[in-house]
Amino acid sequence: MATESADFVAPGRSLHISGTDPEKVGDLTFHSDRRQVLKDTLPFSSFLTDSFGRRHNYLRISLTERCNLRCQYCMPEEGVKLTPRSQLLTTEEVLTLARLFVLEGVNKIRLTGGEPLIRKDILHIIAELRKLEGLKTIAVTTNGTTLTRQLPGLQKAGLDLLNISMDSLVPAKFEFITRRKGFHKVMEGIEKAIEMGYNPVKVNCVVMRGLNEDELLDFVHLTEKKPLDVRFIEYMPFDGNRWNFKKMVSYQEMLDCIKQKWPNLEQVPGDETNTAKAFRVPGFQGQLGFITSMSEHFCGTCNRLRITADGNLKVCLFGNSEVSLRDRLRSGASEEELLHVIGAAVGRKKKQHAGMLNLSQMKNRPMILIGKGNWLLQAFRGNPRQTAPLIQHIDSAASATTRSLGNSALCNSKPSGSVLHSVRQFHCESYKCRPDSKVPLSGSQISNLDGTSDRLTHTDTQGKASMVNVGSKAVTCRTATACGKVILGPKAFNLVRANQLAKGDALAVAQLAGIMGAKQTSSLIPLCHALPLDHTSVTIELLEKRHTAVVKATCQTTGRTGVEMEALTAVTVATLALYDMCKSVSRDIVITDIKLLSKTGGQGGDFQAS
Repeated sequence: MATESADFVAPGRSLHISGTDPEKVGDLTFHSDRRQVLKDTLPFSSFLTDSFGRRHNYLRISLTERCNLRCQYCMPEEGVKLTPRSQLLTTEEVLTLARLFVLEGVNKIRLTGGEPLIRKDILHIIAELRKLEGLKTIAVTTNGTTLTRQLPGLQKAGLDLLNISMDSLVPAKFEFITRRKGFHKVMEGIEKAIEMGYNPVKVNCVVMRGLNEDELLDFVHLTEKKPLDVRFIEYMPFDGNRWNFKKMVSYQEMLDCIKQKWPNLEQVPGDETNTAKAFRVPGFQGQLGFITSMSEHFCGTCNRLRITADGNLKVCLFGNSEVSLRDRLRSGASEEELLHVIGAAVGRKKKQHAGMLNLSQMKNRPMILIGKGNWLLQAFRGNPRQTAPLIQHIDSAASATTRSLGNSALCNSKPSGSVLHSVRQFHCESYKCRPDSKVPLSGSQISNLDGTSDRLTHTDTQGKASMVNVGSKAVTCRTATACGKVILGPKAFNLVRANQLAKGDALAVAQLAGIMGAKQTSSLIPLCHALPLDHTSVTIELLEKRHTAVVKATCQTTGRTGVEMEALTAVTVATLALYDMCKSVSRDIVITDIKLLSKTGGQGGDFQAS
C-alpha cells in the first residue's frame, strides 16, 4: 500500500528512562518495557487528565479535509479553502502522534475526515495502528460511498467499528443534501458491513427541522431486523452553517415522537462516557440513540480529544482554541516536550462548552476542517402557520424529483419556504409566429395593450407546438404571484390546523412540495423555458370560513421571460400535496380557484388581478 512521504523526519529521541533497550517507533524512541511497567503501575496519564479529573482515552484523528461529497451541512455555502498538502500531517506524523497518545493511555482511535476512505494510505495506517499495544478499538466514520469496495481490505487491516453517515432514506433528499448521487452506494455499504459481521453498524443521522425529521420513524424501522445502531444527532453550530435555533430538533422532541409509535420504547444502560442515550424497541434486533450535545450536553464525562488534518489539537469540538502538534514535531520537539504541550492544552479544557446561545456566536472551523460528523443542512425555517415568506438561502436542489413526502409520519416539522438558486440554462428554439404566416412577428405586432396576444405564440407556421424565442428580450427582474384554494371540510381542516394528521404536518409538506414544484416547472410543462429562480416562497393560510386553505406562491427570476408558470405550478403542486395528506380523512376535498394574481417586469407590462 502506497504511503505519503514524510515532509520532515525528526532525529531519534528518547524519554531517558534507564534499564531497558530503546525501541524505535516512527521518529521517536521509546524504552517500551520500562514504559509499560510504568503504565501498569501509575495512575492514568496526567498529560491526558484535565483539571476536572476527566481522563481522555479516546482520540479522533482527521486524515484529510477532502471529501467526495459536497454536503451542505458540512461545508459552508461559499466553500472552504483547503490546507496546502505540505501543511497536512504525513503518514508517519499521524502514526507518531497516535503512538504517543496510546502510550499515554488512549485505547480508542477514530479516523475521520473529510472522507477518510479517500486517503490512499488508509489501509496502511489502520494496519500500523493495529500493532499498537494497548489500543483496543480502531473506528472509522465514513460517508459510505466507497465502503462496499473497500470494506474487505479495511476489515483485514484491523478495523473494529464503523459509523456511516446517512441523513435521509429518500434518494432525492440525499442528493439534495450531498449535492452528489450515491444513495444506493451508501445503502449497499451498510448491507455489506452487516454481511461482514460488524455488529452493530452505527448509522449517524443529523436531524434538521423542515428537512428530515419526518423520517424518524423510518430510521427506527431499520433497527427491526438489522443489527443497526441508528444515532439521531442534534444539529450543532459551526462556521458557515448559519445557526438558527428553529432548525434544531431536540432529543426530547424526537423521543416523544418515537414513543407515539412505540410507547414501550426502553432505555438501554451504557457506559458513562457514551455520548448517545441508547434505546431499544422490544423485539427489535438493533437499537437507536440520541446524541444530545445541545439540549443535554455530556461535557462532564467527555473523554475525547481531536487532531485535525493539519495537526492541530482540539480539546473540545466546540472550542475555538487549538495548538499545533505538527509544528512541534517538525521543529524537533522531544516526546517529553510534546507531552507538556498536550498536557497544557488538556489542562485548559473548560468544564463544559459555551451552550447554544454562545456557541451560535462563536467563530469555529467548518466541520469539514475539524473532522467529519454530520451536522447541518441550511434548510427551510419558519412557521407554516404564518403567511410571511421566508428569505432563507439554499443551494441548488437535487435534479431528481423526490417521492411524495406525505408517505412518512412527520413529527412537528415547521418549514415555511425558501430562496432557491439553480444553474439551469435558457433554451430558445423557435420564433413567435402566426399559425397562418411564415414570418415571425415582433412583440409589438402580437401584443395588445393589456400585454396579451391575439395569437397563440407557442405554435410554429404549421400550427405545431414550439417554444417561443426569447433571445431578443431584455433581461429584467420578473416576479409572479399565484394562488389557489383547498376546501378541506370541517374534519380535515381541524386536524390540519391542530397538526394532528396521522401522516404528519400537512402544511409543511405542502409548502416543500410547492417549492420543489416551482423548480421542476420546465420538466412538467413542455414548452416552458428553464429559468434560474432567484426566489420562491409558498405560504398557506387557514380560513375558518368554508374550512379553506389558501395557498399563495411567489416566484422571482432575473431573465428574459416571466415566471407565471412557476408560480402557478408551485400552487398546483402544493394544493395536490395538501390533498394527498388529507385524503385518508375525507374524499370530499375540492381544489379550486387556481389563478395568477400578479406579474411584473415583462415587456408586456405589469398585471394585477382585479
